[in-house]
This record gives sequence, C-alpha cells and structure tokens, in this order.
Amino acid sequence: MTAVPASLTLGSLRVETPVVLAPMAGITNAAYRRLCAEQGAGLYVSEMITSRGLVEGDETTQKMLVFDELETVRSVQLYGTDPVYIGKAVEILCADHGVAHVDLNFGCPVPKVTRKGGGGALPWKRGLLGEILTSAVAAAAPYDVPVTMKTRKGLDDDHLTYLDAGRIAQETGVAAIALHGRTVQQAYSGEADWDAIAALVAHVDIPVLGNGDIWEAADALRMVAQTGAAGVVVGRGCLGRPWLFRDLAAAFHGDDVATLPTLGEVRTMMRRHAELLSEHMGEERGCKEFRKHVSWYLKGFGAGGDLRHRLALVDSLATLDDLLAGLDADEPFPVRELGTPRGRQGSPRSRVALPEGWLDDTDGRGAHLREDTSETTGG
Repeated sequence: MTAVPASLTLGSLRVETPVVLAPMAGITNAAYRRLCAEQGAGLYVSEMITSRGLVEGDETTQKMLVFDELETVRSVQLYGTDPVYIGKAVEILCADHGVAHVDLNFGCPVPKVTRKGGGGALPWKRGLLGEILTSAVAAAAPYDVPVTMKTRKGLDDDHLTYLDAGRIAQETGVAAIALHGRTVQQAYSGEADWDAIAALVAHVDIPVLGNGDIWEAADALRMVAQTGAAGVVVGRGCLGRPWLFRDLAAAFHGDDVATLPTLGEVRTMMRRHAELLSEHMGEERGCKEFRKHVSWYLKGFGAGGDLRHRLALVDSLATLDDLLAGLDADEPFPVRELGTPRGRQGSPRSRVALPEGWLDDTDGRGAHLREDTSETTGG
C-alpha cells in the first residue's frame, strides 16, 4: 500500500491537495470552479478550448477564457492537433491571460474529435504527440508554467498507447500525465482500469494522476493506495455535489469527513451556484445554464416530478427562490446514492471513428491535421 500524498507538485506549481477538477464542457466554467474551490483545496481546470480558436481570436473561445476574481491559480485545458498552433496558443495563455498551468487534452472520446485525429486518437501517432508536447513545453518554459497532459489507455484493447504516451511525456519535459483508465472505445461505459494507472506509475518517473470512477473521497484514497498515483482527477463524481471537494481535502489530510447534506443544505448550494452563474453571465443566461444541474443536485431525493420540471425551466433567481422553498429542507441525504455513477455513462462504441488509414502509421510527424476552432468537450 502506498502512502497517501498530502499535496501535488507540478513543476513550479504546488497544489495543496492532490485533487484536480476535470474539465467538462458546459460545466467547469468560472462559476462552477469558484463553487468547488469554496468547498476545498485543489486545482480547478477550465473548460477545454482549442488552440486554433485561441490563436485566431475566435469569439466563442474568448468568452470561455473567463476567470473568477478569486481564481488565483488559472488553469486551462487546451486541445489541438498542430504543434505550431499549440505552441502559439500556450504562449498566448501564459503571456496574455496569466495562466499558471496548461493541460493538453489527448483523451476526448467524442467521434467528431477522434475522426479528425484529435483527442484520444492522437497518441497513436507517437511522433506527432512528441512534436506537440515539445512545442507546448518550449512555449511555456519562459513563463515557468508547467504543462501536463491527459490521455486514455488507448483506442481500444488492441491498440493501447498509454505507456508510450507516458514515456514521450517524460522525455519532452511534461510535468505530469493524467490517465483515464478507459479506452476511447469504452467512452464512459464499464469500469475504469486502475491497474493501467498503476502500470503507468511504474513506467515513468513523472507524477501520474489517476482518473475514472472516483465517486466518493474513499475512492480517491483507494485509488492512490492501489496505484501509487500522485493525485486524482475528478469529473462526473462532483456533478451536483461540489462538496465532494471538501471531503477530498479532508481525506487527503487525514480527516474522516463524509458530507451528507440535508436537502436544505443542498438547496443552499443550488442557490449559490445559480447566483455565481448569474454574476458571471447575467441572470437570464446564468439561470438557463443552471437548469442542467438540477437533476444532479436532486438525484435520489424525493422532490416531486412537477417541482423538478419547473426547476429545470427556471429563468430568474426570484423564480428559483420560490421553487426552492418548495423543497423539504429536512429530508436527509439519500445514502443509497453514495458510490454510484453520476452523469453520462452510455455504451461502448462498436468502433472508434478515425481518419482514413490512421492505424497504418504510428509516427505521424509532419501530419497536417486541422481542428475546428470550437471543439468543446472533455476526456
């Protein structure tokens, strides 16, 4: 069994709790990052933006590069397939946006991304991966900003890439690598393979962060003990449960805390979330953005279908307040929900969407892949 790490070091950056919020499209905006940070320590990564969108001044990309006034450590996940664009984008983030950490996404399983050779498909091209990482690290170096990467086990069980990706990350000066213990083909289905995380830890000298199936703080402790990971990346487990970061911070510092909020306490958190969204986006858009979170917050609680439906159509904070008042503040937390999956799961894909002839060559240097300016997903 491995000792539990109390902090995480990424190059020049020290993270007080070895926990990273995974970028999630439409979720990990500035308001949600602030909400999670209010609960506990860690590193809170923005929604993924594209290198091309950033370099070309795409309006959608610019709007996503928003940080909360109390966000002292700015962390951005970048997507790209072209070493030149990636290098330019990293320099823009460091020089113009004061970013303290850049994470590169090589884990996205979405077909529209992998079909163009991006996300989880890219590590198959070992030479191209090395070119991209080299370009990113070189661009960040003058600013002393650490570059990390996130990946998956591989395309499928017959085309694994994670050990090579770890070696290339280490050779190019990447500060850490995060591994989601699923293949691209699995997407979010099935169980995460923590043995693969342990294998990567044994294979490289740089920190490895484990990702996949962390639903409670106890899962995070079990993962680092089982794999030797330097920290964890948490995605779907915190949907509708920002207080998971309070539990994680306590667990990594040796305290036994498992937050079981009443519906009244969840109601307070919901109101805070909508308030932060409204501050950042304006009330109307903020309330619309909040709608998607309602079912996650109320998962397992006995709130009636009509009330849930109306909450999912909320258009103002005043309306939200009226509807929240209809929730039973004393209802205890549904403990049967503990340790169960949250968010998307779906089924494994019959095959991975890839560019024509992608599997024929494992090098890929000099490949001219072109990403869209506004891929907005995660990994």
